[in-house]
Amino acid sequence: MESIEITSLSSRGQVVIPQRLREKLKIKDGEKFVIIGEGSTIILKKIEMPSFRGFEKLLGKTRALAKNNGLKEADIEEALKDVRRR
Repeated sequence: MESIEITSLSSRGQVVIPQRLREKLKIKDGEKFVIIGEGSTIILKKIEMPSFRGFEKLLGKTRALAKNNGLKEADIEEALKDVRRR
């Protein structure tokens, strides 16, 4: 369920996110946000580190693709050397 709170803008341009919302959304000191504004709407989106589980899944798929196409470690090393020379 949505949580609706009222807050205000300080003279320094700061907006307080009410404690109840910070606790519910697990927002901690120092966290970073992307701010999107259009018309009279402002959206804050918390920036989160990507999951390493997703990275491991992608890496596994990449390794399987390389193996299925017959790529060897030496092929990859040679391709890297070629790119670095350019």
